[in-house]
Amino acid sequence: MGTGKLDVDAILADPAIRIVVCCGSGGVGKTTTAAALAVRAAERHGRRTVVLTIDPARRLAQALGLTELDNTPRLVKGLQPDSAELQAMMLDMKRTFDEVVLEHTDPKRAEEIFANPFYQAMSSTFSGTQEYMAMEKLGQLRARDEWDLIVVDTPPSRSALDFLDAPARLSRFLDGKMLRLLLAPARAGGRSVFNLVSASFGLFSRTVTKILGAQLLTDLSGFVGALDSMFGGFRERAEQTYRVLQAPETAFLVVAAPEPDAVREAMYFAGRLAADRMPLAGLVLNRVVSVPAELAADEARAAAERLDELGGHQATAEVLRVHAELADQRDRQAAVSGRFLRAHPGVPVVKVPAQPADVHDLDGLRAIGVSF
Repeated sequence: MGTGKLDVDAILADPAIRIVVCCGSGGVGKTTTAAALAVRAAERHGRRTVVLTIDPARRLAQALGLTELDNTPRLVKGLQPDSAELQAMMLDMKRTFDEVVLEHTDPKRAEEIFANPFYQAMSSTFSGTQEYMAMEKLGQLRARDEWDLIVVDTPPSRSALDFLDAPARLSRFLDGKMLRLLLAPARAGGRSVFNLVSASFGLFSRTVTKILGAQLLTDLSGFVGALDSMFGGFRERAEQTYRVLQAPETAFLVVAAPEPDAVREAMYFAGRLAADRMPLAGLVLNRVVSVPAELAADEARAAAERLDELGGHQATAEVLRVHAELADQRDRQAAVSGRFLRAHPGVPVVKVPAQPADVHDLDGLRAIGVSF
C-alpha cells in the first residue's frame, strides 16, 4: 500500500474530530505546527479552537501575538474578520495540580496538602507530573465543551508520549506495595510512618530512612494521607482521558523533520500509537527542501564548470552551484524520510517546505497552513 498525501484540511474541517494531538521529538517545529493548525482551523474552517502547548518555550506566545501564555485560555487577536474564535494557553503543571486539589477536596484539607513539602516538590519538579497534568488539563478543556477543536502540543522530548503512560504509571504507583505501606499509618490514625515501619520492618525502615531521611518519609506519609480520598478520582479521570485519546474524535499527527534522529523518533511514535490503538492521522514532515527535479545536482555542477571555462558567466554559475547544493540536500532528505515511508507505508504524509525565516507572527503561521 503506497503512502498517500495527508489532507490536513479535511481533518481540521471534520466536525467529528474534536482533538488534534501533535507529537514528535524536540526541535522539529512541533509547537509551530500546532499553532499553525489552530490558526487555520479557526480562520479557514470557522471552528472555535483552543491550542494547548506543553512546550516551555515562548515561541507559541510570540507567534500568536500574545505577551504571555499561561494556564488560562487567552483570546488570540488579529485573526481574519470572518474567523472563528481562537484561544491559546500553556500548561502550568503546578497550577493545574493546585486546581485539581481545590476542586476535589475541602479547603482545610487543601491547605494541608499545599503546605506539605512533598506536594510542593512533586507539583513542581517531579518527573511524570507534567505529563499527568497534561492529561488533567486536556480532560478539563474537553469537559468544558466550549470549543469545536482542541489542539495539543506535547512535550519536546524523547518521552513525548509519556502522557499516554500517565494512567498506567499512576495506577502502579497507587497500587504499589511501598505506597500501601506508607499509606497505612494515615489510615490507622495518623501514627508516624517511621514508627510504624520501624515496628514492623526494622532493617528495611532503617535502610529507607537512611536513603530518604525520616522527615521526607513523614512528609510523604502526610501527603499520601491527605490525598488518599482523591486518588481514585485521579486515576478515573486519567483513564477516561486515555479512552478519549483512543476514540475517533481524536487525531494524532506525528511531526518530524527530514533528519535521521527526528525520523527515527517519528517511526517510534507511529509504532507506539499503533500499539496503543491511538488514531494516527498522518505525518507532518517539516523543513523540506523543494527544488525543481528536472536538473540533477551533478548536471548543475557540470554546467557551472563549463560556464567557468567560458568565462563571463559567474553569476549564472553560482546559481547553478546553489541549485546543486539544494538538490543534494533534497536527495538526502528524501533518503532519510524514505525510512519512515517504508516502515509505515499506510501512513499519509504532508510535506511542509522550509521557511525562509523563523515563524514569529500570524502571517508566518498562515504561510505554513497553506502548505497543509
